[in-house]
Amino acid sequence: MSLLTENPNAIATSPRLTDSDPRRWRTLGVLALAELLGMSLWFGASAVAPQLGVRWSLSTSEIGWLTAIVQLGFVVGTAVSAILNLADVLPSRRLFASSALAGATANALLLLAPSYPVALLCRFATGFALAGVYPPAMKMISTWFRSQRGLAVGSIVGALTIGKATPYLVHAIPGAGETPVILTTSGGAILASLLVLFSYSDGPYPFPARAFSWGLVASVFRERRWRLATGGYLGHMFELYSAWTWLPVFVAASMAAHGPPAGPHHDSLASAISFAIIAVGGIGCVWGGLVADRRGREWLVTTAMAASGACALLIGFTFGQSLWWLVPIALAWGFFVIADSAQFSVLVTESVAPHAVGTALTVQTSLGFLLTMVSIQLVPPVEHVIGWRWAFALLALGPVCGIAAIRRLVAVSPRPSSRRAAG
Repeated sequence: MSLLTENPNAIATSPRLTDSDPRRWRTLGVLALAELLGMSLWFGASAVAPQLGVRWSLSTSEIGWLTAIVQLGFVVGTAVSAILNLADVLPSRRLFASSALAGATANALLLLAPSYPVALLCRFATGFALAGVYPPAMKMISTWFRSQRGLAVGSIVGALTIGKATPYLVHAIPGAGETPVILTTSGGAILASLLVLFSYSDGPYPFPARAFSWGLVASVFRERRWRLATGGYLGHMFELYSAWTWLPVFVAASMAAHGPPAGPHHDSLASAISFAIIAVGGIGCVWGGLVADRRGREWLVTTAMAASGACALLIGFTFGQSLWWLVPIALAWGFFVIADSAQFSVLVTESVAPHAVGTALTVQTSLGFLLTMVSIQLVPPVEHVIGWRWAFALLALGPVCGIAAIRRLVAVSPRPSSRRAAG
């Protein structure tokens, strides 16, 4: 039997179904805040990469690995979680809380790292722990929303987007070096753990628990709609984390090329702009959720990928120019590059059987983050050869391939996966 035909959530966005539990908005607020705090660990080292680079005399590529190794840890963590069915076997609340606490610990240990290899090990462990924070949160909020699931999951992804930008905001404070940034993010993750552990419970649309099964991952891969939705997601991810990793470096280099002298003010301004570029994606995610619930998920992700791909092509022309040219295009890219992310996850929740949702989301994110390890490392050598003007252009290939996958998804779907929702 097809996974789609046995999945009642495939009709979750039908106008006949409305979300009515008054507790859903409080729960959304709790989970969004917890996700914001927990995911602040992601770019903790990236925000202070210049200082860490000086400490250990790192090259640009080695600095890039401070982010890429988090991706690797996350990939390994999600792979282990998927193989062991952890997201579908363990209570999501406990999985989230324990993972956030482990991530906070690994992140704080970075301050004690005596060498670059030890720092990479700390960052790997942080990414591994975050595999129990991101995918479970999407499953958790989906137990509270059906007709407005796009908005709900979009809000969660929006919150984690702002959370990932938080280290740059802390670093923008004059004099804030490695210690304040790292301790702030670890403290936030501890609060996230406590918040979920004591304030969250599953909603009125819980996904059924199931016993462990070695074949669950294989059954997910056999669902064609899952494969196509994941194909779109891979195109999106090829662009996303490379943009997030290197845009702060691009901004700082562009400001230096334009003429402002280097110094504390220069660094603080560059960090503030970097925070804004990533954080504006939080607004983009909420916008994407609202539009997806009204116009359809496939329409939304196609539009967002087209816009972000265009920004990837245009941003290079602002290098060395006034911030009045650079910042608007960078903000537009930050808005659209993440606006569609949650909707790929919602497409997954609607394309597999309820008992496989956690594993399906985990496998999807594992593949996506594995790809980011490649795309993050592509930018430095391209920039070295042809400069910043064209370094980001290759990222537009991701949206092109993603759009192609979503067009095929539309063609094979018996009907749109997201109709106009009531309420």
